[in-house]
Amino acid sequence: MKATIWHNPACGTSRKTLAILEETPGVEVTVVEYLKTPYTAEKLRQIFRDAGLTAKEALRLRGTDAEERGLADASEDEIIAAMVANPAYVNRPFVETDKGVRFCRPQDLVREIL
Repeated sequence: MKATIWHNPACGTSRKTLAILEETPGVEVTVVEYLKTPYTAEKLRQIFRDAGLTAKEALRLRGTDAEERGLADASEDEIIAAMVANPAYVNRPFVETDKGVRFCRPQDLVREIL
């Protein structure tokens, strides 16, 4: 099984999720450090749709200036545009497999799609 994780190595939950993926037999992991390789708007829309979340629900407020910029009350398109411009606004980690997409907070949610 192939799995892609949008990863931030500075995030403990992201590291724990990656460890679960790497320790699971038969899982071939692709790691995308999204702060270095930002999302496209299309990919964000697909990930959020497949995870059953809105952009607002995936918006990272803690540790960012998203709230001060008014993103908590912005439209989906405005939030996604801000996320593309500043990928730190995307909460993490997201994992995608052929069984679906999960926002893995807590990290054990990744097991649902393995």
